[in-house]
Amino acid sequence: MFNAVIDAPFGKVGIRLEADAVREIVYLPDSARNIAPDTPLAKDAVQQIERYLERASARFDLPLAAVGTAFQQRVWAAISEIPPGVVLTYGQLAKRIGSAPRAVGQACGSNYFPIVIPCHRVVSSSGIGGFAHHADDGFFRKVKRWLLAHEGVPYA
Repeated sequence: MFNAVIDAPFGKVGIRLEADAVREIVYLPDSARNIAPDTPLAKDAVQQIERYLERASARFDLPLAAVGTAFQQRVWAAISEIPPGVVLTYGQLAKRIGSAPRAVGQACGSNYFPIVIPCHRVVSSSGIGGFAHHADDGFFRKVKRWLLAHEGVPYA
């Protein structure tokens, strides 16, 4: 159950809350049904995501649920420092935090807060890489391509 589902240029974005925090953000296909925000926090999350979808330089200030392992949280914190329009490879990010590229890729794929924690800014050394643990060229890679193009970084 989502607290809000909104239109996005690549499909829909679903938002789940837990108490006074965003618990999860999910990319959904166009066929998903829109849901109006049902709380002030859901409304705030919708407004911030829509602002980003209009202007890639928009910043987020949302309370995020404490989820993930300590390592995942470390990776997500490093991802959050990557500015719009900049991409790093999994290897470059791994080097910054003293880890291995594959572990960074796994943490990226487990991100509960895409867009807010911009894992789309982390790519493979040989191309766009996977997204949300999906390595095929389907829906999630199309979302990643749209987000990167929105930030001025085209990936074929």
